[in-house]
Amino acid sequence: MAAFSFIDILFVLGTAATVSAVAVPETLTTIDDSRTAAAARYVATRLQRTRMEAVSRNGSAALRFTRLSDHYEFAGYVDGNRNGVLSRDIQSGVDRLFQPIDRLTDHFSGVDFGADAALPPVDPASPVPGDDPIRLGSGDMVTFTPIGTSSSGSLYIRGRRGTQYVVRLYGETGKTRILRFNAGNNQWIPASDL
Repeated sequence: MAAFSFIDILFVLGTAATVSAVAVPETLTTIDDSRTAAAARYVATRLQRTRMEAVSRNGSAALRFTRLSDHYEFAGYVDGNRNGVLSRDIQSGVDRLFQPIDRLTDHFSGVDFGADAALPPVDPASPVPGDDPIRLGSGDMVTFTPIGTSSSGSLYIRGRRGTQYVVRLYGETGKTRILRFNAGNNQWIPASDL
């Protein structure tokens, strides 16, 4: 029976430590990317659920985003007086909550709405996100009509390790598209192409 020397054991432990040091950051990046992609799909699903609420009720419905000190919240509202979903009607209780207040951070650890300061626009006609990851106009609300159309905009989502996704909303159709930022070539890539 052969015995291992102390040098043999140190060599094996050193090799294992080196392999772990290389693999762990890559694994953490992959987990962050998966978590951020899932958050983007979750937001797209919430948008489409709001769209279907507007169509099925034959009235406007909206998803409203609110910036708090350290995170964002969002909730779904339906039009209560046939004049569209308005902030003042939400405050007065005329436009009612139909989806409870939600936060990405409650479902996806380390993921929230956000954009890196150097992030380029998602397309040449769009402004750079800057420090406002909710690009839906001044009201930070996307409204869907009974025929399925909506306001247009972009929702930027950032992971803990800097992974960036955007959920684009196209007003004429009310449909969404998810893109991921590829830092290697400084371009936005459709998530379906990954």
